[in-house]
Order: sequence, then C-alpha cells, then structure tokens
Amino acid sequence: MASVCFYFQVHQPQRLRHYTVFDRGTNYFDDHKNAEVCIKVANKCYLPANRLMLELIEKYKGRFKISYSLTGVLLEQLELYAPEVLTTFKQLAATGCVEFLAETYYHSLSLLYSRDEFIEQIKAHKQIIRRLFGQTPRVFRNTELIYNNSLPVIIDQIGGFDAIITEGADHILGYRNANFVYRPTSSAGLKLLLKNYRLSDDIAFRFSNRDWSEWPLRADKFAGWINQINGNGYVCNLFMDYETFGEHQWQDTGIFDFLRRLPEEILRYPDNDFKTPSEVIKAYSAVGTIDVPHTISWADIERDLSAWRGNPMQENALTELYRLEDKVKQTGDLDIIADWRKLQTSDHFYYMCTKYFADGDVHKYFNHYDSPYDAYINFMNVLDNLNYRCSKIPAQPEVESSHTAHQQMAVV
Repeated sequence: MASVCFYFQVHQPQRLRHYTVFDRGTNYFDDHKNAEVCIKVANKCYLPANRLMLELIEKYKGRFKISYSLTGVLLEQLELYAPEVLTTFKQLAATGCVEFLAETYYHSLSLLYSRDEFIEQIKAHKQIIRRLFGQTPRVFRNTELIYNNSLPVIIDQIGGFDAIITEGADHILGYRNANFVYRPTSSAGLKLLLKNYRLSDDIAFRFSNRDWSEWPLRADKFAGWINQINGNGYVCNLFMDYETFGEHQWQDTGIFDFLRRLPEEILRYPDNDFKTPSEVIKAYSAVGTIDVPHTISWADIERDLSAWRGNPMQENALTELYRLEDKVKQTGDLDIIADWRKLQTSDHFYYMCTKYFADGDVHKYFNHYDSPYDAYINFMNVLDNLNYRCSKIPAQPEVESSHTAHQQMAVV
C-alpha cells in the first residue's frame, strides 16, 4: 500500500511599504501592493487550483483527498481582496475530503524566540480555521516546516494534536526514508509525517526545467515512481507551496493538466490511495523515533534556518523584534500588538537573505525590494517607529495585555 498525502502551504505576507527614518505614519503596510499580489495569485493559482481540486474530488467520489494550511495573514487578505477564493476553500471544506492543518497565525518564527507568543498564535489560528471551515485542526505544521525536539513538547502542552508534519531531511533520517510514520523522541503521544522532498520537489521546482533529465514529467511516469514505494514504505508525503500550481509553475507548463491526470494514474495501481494526514496517522503505526536536536526546515538544500537567520542583518532584526514583546503587549493597544505580530511574518527576514541573492534564485520571488539591505533598512525603520509608539503609552496590567492580544488575533 502506498498512500499519497498531499499537503499545500497557502500563504502571502502583508508587505511593508517604503518607510524612511523621516516617516511618522503608523500605516506600515503597502495595501496597494498587497491587494495587487493577492488578486494576481488568486487568479493564476488559488481559483483555478481550487476549482480543479473540487472537480477531482467530485470525479473520484471521495477517493481523492488533500490538505491545506492557510495562514491567518492570508485569510485576512482573502476576505479583503479575493473573497471568492475564500468561498472556494469553504466549498472544499464541505466535501469531507479536505483537512485543514494548524500553524502559527502570522507564519512566524516565534518557536525560536517566544514560547508564549508561539502558543498564542497557534490557538488563534485554530480559532479562525474552526470559524471559517468548521474544522478543529488535529495536525500541526510549523512555519516553513521548522522543527526540532522542543516543538513536540510545546504541542503536547497545548493539547488536542495527534501529529506534526516536517521535512524528511536526509541527515535526520540516516539509513531510513520518509515513507514511513515516525514518532518524535520528545513525545510519546504524537506522530511525525516527513516530507518526501525528492518527489515533492519534482513537482514544485523541477517540473518545467527543460534541462532536467526527466523532463517532461508526465502523470503516468510520476505515478510509477510513487508505486515503487510499495514494499519500502506506507506513504508518499507530497508537501509543497500551493503557488506551485499556476504561479511558480505557470499554466502553460502543463502543471494543471498534470494534476488533473495524476489521481487517475495513481489509482490505476490497486494498492494505492489518497489519505489526509489524520487518516495516515490512523492507518499506519510508527516504525521508530526521529531525533532532531538541531533545527531543520524545508528551505533550500541546507534544510536549516539560514534562509531567515543566515546573516547579521537577519539576526539583528529578529532579536530586536522579539526584544519588544513585553513592551508591546504591556501597552494593551490592539493596533500596536497587531502591527508587531504582522512584523513577525517570516517573509520579512527571508527578503534579507544574502546567500544566493546574486544568482537570482527563489529568494527573489515575490520580493519587492531591490536588495536584502533595502529590506533590512526598511524593516528597522518600521520597528523603530513601533518602539516609539510603545514608549508613548503607559504600560497596562499584564493580564489585560495578554487577553487583548489574544482577542486581536481571533478576530478577522
């Protein structure tokens, strides 16, 4: 049996406007640019992909199943700029063949800096998923699949989760492979689903590469690769950005035709099926434990944190941002708290990445800055103004700031 587990990350940040040291305004975000990108990606990816997913679910009478994680910052933008997309996601939820996962509301790196903030964002994200889609998530994925041994401990503390999904990095697997279910060393109650990055990246990154030895990638060929898992695993975890369909891989590459044919080719093999993450962990027992003392992610070939913390600019911006946490929350000001949380979105630090910038790689995609240095300067100018706003407001009692901060995330 080879079960295909499709998981799609759906996210767009709220991008900052050009902000100089002379600015005193409190509107930090480029509403025009954010609306423009949201509508463009909705038309190229979210709407055609969602409609195709609905078509496939109906065609295969519930045998085709998928899962999503939609960030809170994206959901806010969809309600403002592309409500039709939100409607199609609700239609997908109503099929009973789609599972929605939990993550940090603001797609943040808070796991690495503030346990309290991390927990608050997860709880707020669960609330909005329950409100919009009628599901209470049982599976957690952290921002960019960031994971280490501390994560299951915190997820256990929150409660209500059965599993975590993360990257199937070679150095944590050793001789093993990502096609089995595992357990974390730091939790007896949770299971781990690991991304099959080779097959996932064949779709997400190599699909349109004419220099790739396997180009063109046909659905029957790919289904054959998945079928080879039989006898050497239970599940093929295909985890990728949803923007793969129509945005990273444009429609004229044939990506939608590939996806349309894929279920038929996979189901042609009688031992294969599709499962959601929750169905996978119910169907298959864990075969061992995974020890991850050093943090991993699904980014770049290094599968580490260097995309967000790889240079002094990124380290400084993150340190200064989280240094403000107590000061921000003690103001009790909902606008200040919301702005601080939007600044946590990992994309702001991704734009500061320098390691491959000269090569014009993926770090430039959706990047509205001319250079990583411009991204850093702009971010720090905004952060300086936020700090100034905090200084003008007397601190509120601790219990009140915590309550109002949680309310702010729960309301969209």
